[in-house]
Amino acid sequence: MNRRKLKARIMALLLGTVILAGCGNKASAPINVETGNGTSENTKTTNSNQNSFVVTRDMITYDNDDYYTDWTKENPVYVELNGSSANVKGSGAMVDGSKVTITSAGVYAISGKLEDGQIIVDLKDKGTVKIVLNGAEINSSNNSPLYVKSAEKVIISLQGGTQNTVVDGEKYALEDSSEEPNAAIYSKANLTINGNGALTVKGNYNNGITSKDDLKITGGNISVYAKDDGLMGRDMLIVKEGNIKIEAGGDGLKATNDSEELKGFIGLQGGSFDIKATKDGIQAETSMLIEGGKYTIVTGGGSANAPSKAKIEGPGGKGLGGNPPQKTTGESKPNSSNTQNAQTPPSNTTVPNSNNEGTTTTASSETDSAKGIKAKSDISISGGIFNIDSKDDSIHSNNSVNINSGELIINAGDDGIHGDSTVTIRDGKINIEKSYEGIESALITFDGGETRVVSSDDSINVGGGADGSAVNGRPGQNNLSTSGNNKLNINGGYIWVSASGDGLDSNGSIYMNGGTVVVNGPTENNNGALDYDGEFIMKGGIIVSAGSSGMAQAPSDSSTQYSIAISFSSTQKAGTSIALKDSKENTIAAFTPEKDYGTVVISSPEIKKDGDYTVYSGGSLVGNSTNGIYTGNDHKEGTKIVSFKITNSVTWLNESGVTTAKTGGHGAEKQGHRYSKNISICQCVWYALADTLL
Repeated sequence: MNRRKLKARIMALLLGTVILAGCGNKASAPINVETGNGTSENTKTTNSNQNSFVVTRDMITYDNDDYYTDWTKENPVYVELNGSSANVKGSGAMVDGSKVTITSAGVYAISGKLEDGQIIVDLKDKGTVKIVLNGAEINSSNNSPLYVKSAEKVIISLQGGTQNTVVDGEKYALEDSSEEPNAAIYSKANLTINGNGALTVKGNYNNGITSKDDLKITGGNISVYAKDDGLMGRDMLIVKEGNIKIEAGGDGLKATNDSEELKGFIGLQGGSFDIKATKDGIQAETSMLIEGGKYTIVTGGGSANAPSKAKIEGPGGKGLGGNPPQKTTGESKPNSSNTQNAQTPPSNTTVPNSNNEGTTTTASSETDSAKGIKAKSDISISGGIFNIDSKDDSIHSNNSVNINSGELIINAGDDGIHGDSTVTIRDGKINIEKSYEGIESALITFDGGETRVVSSDDSINVGGGADGSAVNGRPGQNNLSTSGNNKLNINGGYIWVSASGDGLDSNGSIYMNGGTVVVNGPTENNNGALDYDGEFIMKGGIIVSAGSSGMAQAPSDSSTQYSIAISFSSTQKAGTSIALKDSKENTIAAFTPEKDYGTVVISSPEIKKDGDYTVYSGGSLVGNSTNGIYTGNDHKEGTKIVSFKITNSVTWLNESGVTTAKTGGHGAEKQGHRYSKNISICQCVWYALADTLL
């Protein structure tokens, strides 16, 4: 070894030591050293919710008086508002200046305008008060205009054909410090709103409508403009029917009780909702059940306001962060000579620490949640039409998400659908038009339905740990780990994805028993159309995936259904059809990738052992596709690429014929230690310098 080379290597070692010393203080998260068996030495557990339950239909109940009735036959007391005073016809209410206090149970019909005063319900005994808003305008500059201080239950009926308004001021002057009204309509009792009239509520002080117990809505045209939350029911918030419009500086709909068993939930069975919220659109402190209704939800100004997420990719195609990677005998180093797909980070990209999986954000320090639909325990959707445009996740549960039916259009600044523990899709139509990651959970199961996902990172992402994301926190928040409990199960349905990151990404295993999957994968070689750390057992269904070749994977050799994977020597242009045909020229599967690709994987029950097959490129696809895949004789005039015989469960191909599976990185087989998904940029430098010394 000449002296110049020796000197250079010593200098490189010293430089690497200095760099690592500078990085050492920044490491704050456990490092996942992942081994070939798909396990991780450190895994992140999801915080459990002590009040965890699933809302069932029998928990959403209504009494007869929750529905509108003809109040004129109920011996009403008439209250006529006259500017700064009021007249009462009947007994049960008294007037003190501009303050009307209802002290007895009964029906009270209110009309006219109160310029600066209050309607107060303060019963001496238990009972129900029905307040009929019959063309009423109630204003208060310094308190809650409609304040239920004491009652068993209060019903607000909106007379058909009338417009009613309740408006408070920006500051409250409370006579008693023990009082706590903070909404234009504030109730310490169960509160129901029904009828066919219109109600406009302006909560300039804080909330629009708040019940400290149950809040039920069975009808009415309700518009709420609130400085903070729009509608709040502490114990429950349930809606049967009604047209509800909300513009809120906080959350749109909200239930908040997390300390009592089977409380703090939301149940929505019908109605029309137009929600614009700075924070969450619909938020349950525990669980939520949606069985019907029409929902337009915009949070945080929409997905266009989401912070940019500039990613720095490291060895193995994942984020950079952590300690120097371990190197075992015979382990290959990253291919530093392949610069074809090298990316230059944006000028505003910062060096990540070990806590954020190599992705950074240019967002501000704001941490408020701006999710479309959110619950701590469970979200179950069994009907309804949704159009969600959220700055943060569109649907988010700290535990489970179940979609049993419904139609959803989602534009998310972060995850389209996220459940810390599970996401299960049984039926329905889901169209995630925009997302950072499409669907994310530790356990994702598809049993049916039609799901379409467009993502700027991974489309379907399985990984462990709670999602700590808020409007600025998404990149790297999960620190996803490899775990035997992480699974993607595909039993049925149709799944179509277009991913700039991984198409199907499991930090665990994938099991496919049925259904159809179409993957338009990444064009960059640091991600793959299919990406898994454990095994991919293919037993049934059809999968067609196209993406880059650098990290290409196919189903595992232990699969019982046969698959083929072909890698091309040069990139194939978007729109170039690919077809697999049998010896009789019947098309097994053909489709047209929408992006450039280098590797295609096809698995179908029609691929048989010892069968002869041919792969064609180009040509035209005619007839009608089934879920984007053409079969039969629908492929015409393509160029023959390669012919072969099926002898193994997975047949790897190139233009010359049968070849062997790739190894290393995210390849088909992983042996020994592989590069962690939490490698820091300092590690990358260390690795490069270390290689010069070895």
